[in-house]
Amino acid sequence: MNMTRGKNALFSLLLLGTLMLLTGCKDNERRALITTDEGDITIMLYNTTPKHRDNFIKLAESGFYDSLLFHRVIDGFMIQGGDPTSKNAPEGQQLGSGGPGYEVPAEIGSPHIHGALAAARSASPDKRSSGSQFYIVTGVLQNETELDYYEQQKNIKYNESQRRLYMNLGGFPGLDMEYTVYGEVISGMDVVEKISKAQKDAHDRPLKDIRMKIKMLN
Repeated sequence: MNMTRGKNALFSLLLLGTLMLLTGCKDNERRALITTDEGDITIMLYNTTPKHRDNFIKLAESGFYDSLLFHRVIDGFMIQGGDPTSKNAPEGQQLGSGGPGYEVPAEIGSPHIHGALAAARSASPDKRSSGSQFYIVTGVLQNETELDYYEQQKNIKYNESQRRLYMNLGGFPGLDMEYTVYGEVISGMDVVEKISKAQKDAHDRPLKDIRMKIKMLN
């Protein structure tokens, strides 16, 4: 085995174990495969956010997400998809306002660490989530001073494991306590990073369509 590849694999296993401790994930957590034009992404849905978990499962099992686009990508931040109007959208059309016709009550708690799966939302004061649009965080590395700042601004307290992950892997703490994180990537972050770097237009839509298909694995 290539030494670098072996170290990366070991790091991924350690990371997964740490994230599962952080979120209370158990063996019965539901998993889904997101197949994209750039490769596969496997996600795990948290039991601690049951409304978002169940809604995502319902949509995935109905085929709602099949052929939709990752319509918004920002390197160092996230990739976003799940807008049903993106399925047949012509080149250059601005996307991001579509949904299934309902919203999901907020279940805010988990941080926006690298690999977090979170729900997009409108500007509603109760922070309800989009019924279908989601994003996966790439983010940037944080330091102690930045994390101290967000703790003060948001009146939250990161534990040592969360601080270590933010500083070693990165993320986007500016969104903590504002959007619901309801899962995480357990494999395929290289695919997420690749998508985030796609060439895009002025509205952050990739110039080349990047489609998805989602199926539940358990």
